Amino acid sequence: MPPPKRKPFKKSFKKKKNAPPTEEVFRVKTPRGREVFGIIEQRMGGSKLRVRCLDGKNRLCRIPGRMKRRLWVREGDTVVVEPWELGGDVKGDIVYKYRPNQVSWLRKRNLITEIEESDEF
Repeated sequence: MPPPKRKPFKKSFKKKKNAPPTEEVFRVKTPRGREVFGIIEQRMGGSKLRVRCLDGKNRLCRIPGRMKRRLWVREGDTVVVEPWELGGDVKGDIVYKYRPNQVSWLRKRNLITEIEESDEF
């Protein structure tokens, strides 16, 4: 005796109509305390980078071990730098890397225009 034919599954739910697109809301990290904005100028090798900061100083920054595998950076990326307590004018740590849509949001709010204006090269 052949097996009974299966009935197709019934859709017991209603199809949702497409809602009108709303403005996408996302959070952007801003520097707090001693943190400053910076733009990566050069990768030095390992986890070290040369960064031009908003306060007008060039710092040799490193990517902390907790972020090494997660954080991929290139020249020209915008980052948040936390200067070290000792040698803070020369060295610092990378705290956060901004995505392109976050950089455009910061530029609209005039938070990082000073970096491009202070471009001396």
